[in-house]
Amino acid sequence: MAGPVRQPIDQLSLERYIDGNVPQIKTPLQLKQFGFGQSNPTYQLTDATGAKYVMRKQPPGKLLSKTAHRVDREYKIIKALGQTNVPVPKAYCLCQDSSVVGTDFYIMEFLDGRMVTEPHFPGIGSEERTEMWRDAVRTLAKFHNVDFKKVGLSDFGRHGGFYDRQLKTFGTLSKAQAEAVDVDTNVPVGDIPHFHSMVDFFKQKSTQPKDRTTLIHGDYKIDNLVFHKTEPRVIGILDWEMATIGHPLSDLVNLTAPWLWVGKDVGSAHSTEKTVEHFADGITPGLPTLERAVQWYAEESGYDPKLELDWGNAFGGFRGAIIMQGIAARYARRQASGTTAKNYAAQMAPYGEWANSLVEKLKKTLNGKAKL
Repeated sequence: MAGPVRQPIDQLSLERYIDGNVPQIKTPLQLKQFGFGQSNPTYQLTDATGAKYVMRKQPPGKLLSKTAHRVDREYKIIKALGQTNVPVPKAYCLCQDSSVVGTDFYIMEFLDGRMVTEPHFPGIGSEERTEMWRDAVRTLAKFHNVDFKKVGLSDFGRHGGFYDRQLKTFGTLSKAQAEAVDVDTNVPVGDIPHFHSMVDFFKQKSTQPKDRTTLIHGDYKIDNLVFHKTEPRVIGILDWEMATIGHPLSDLVNLTAPWLWVGKDVGSAHSTEKTVEHFADGITPGLPTLERAVQWYAEESGYDPKLELDWGNAFGGFRGAIIMQGIAARYARRQASGTTAKNYAAQMAPYGEWANSLVEKLKKTLNGKAKL
């Protein structure tokens, strides 16, 4: 999974920092870079003893938003969750001295397990597929049940009003992303289709789900989990860049999005069109239905989201379009580190059209009011 370094860093400077601050890691190091990580470049560090670690850093160059690429927030929540029963890598250090490798970075444990890139778990037996999905859902519920005050994360985000805050943030972020200009073609990324009309709908208090407040991951999905090598259980949650205090529905709809994409004509950021078709009922042995996955979550978390799913899914599609636009903006500036960045960037417009179709469908159901 880790290969050649695409974005070089000052290795000698990094080793000097580690020698002075992280005695567990023995220099000299061998560096590789992971292919994943659309936003924050991610490196594999192998120390002189053969032990492996992971370094996450901000991308090089001028950042589009002060609220994005907050590796310090990733470090903070991983460090805090280390004292709970939520599976996370061990956090070793956070460096905010840009003279070391050019940007902020942190180093965490390398988890030696299974990374599954397709949510239908290809090559896995039926029973194990069921249990792996069940543990992914169980782990999310376990995370949402963490008392953020007890683990020192009361200041990790504002309490309440999550979706209103998201709309405000997305408005500012989307404007900046739309104005990003391609370094070769000089063409701006442009607006997401139907952006303003979707914002107007989501702002309506009468349609929004009941306000709830928990820690949320922000991008909880199968390929951000590490599974045990031989057992159907999660040993670590990765990619905490978008974590905050918010509404648990947002994480659940992100996890269950492949079911929503069945039969759609446009590609999915979660997986390929071919993969999504596996989520049609009965197609893949052992793959739970959406209803069963939601029921597992309700039983483990104590919050039954069934009546709020349609609204959450529409907002999830809207959010997905903004994420695609962000990757398009970083690709335009040649800051995107993921090897598939160009393909993701091309999905901004289809995502916007699809999200708007979900909004229009909601408007025709119960006059757009969520069943609370």
